Amino acid sequence: MRTMVPTARLHQEALQFRLILAATYPCFLAAAAFARFKPARDASRSGLAPARRSVFGEARAMAVQAIPFAFMG
Repeated sequence: MRTMVPTARLHQEALQFRLILAATYPCFLAAAAFARFKPARDASRSGLAPARRSVFGEARAMAVQAIPFAFMG
């Protein structure tokens, strides 16, 4: 049994990840922009606003967290 994954397969998976990221990023960008317009309930209670990323950084973070589920299985 081989334990090392061929380089071509790793390259193909990285390319697939980038393609899925590019395809889903606009959806996550819309979700992040929508979330900015919603009032933050927990920040108003504590009186301290948490440090926020940019809308683009938040969208990328959401996409990078969700996309690996497409590769499971």
